[in-house]
Amino acid sequence: MAVELGQEIEEGLYDSKPFPGEIELSARFGMARMTIRRALDVLRERGLITTRWGKGSTVVPPEERPAPTPDTE
Repeated sequence: MAVELGQEIEEGLYDSKPFPGEIELSARFGMARMTIRRALDVLRERGLITTRWGKGSTVVPPEERPAPTPDTE
């Protein structure tokens, strides 16, 4: 799921709309919120999203993202 969301972010799917929250992602993928949180952790570690408590996650603009490494491509 983290891979799929990462691809969607890289393709610009969330450039013009908010990144979905845990509940929405849980319903979409049919997974527990704990699993969703782990996937969001992966996206944060890759520099694709930032999360603020009470505000949710936002996509990091492409020009501010770290360069991809072979294990994250």
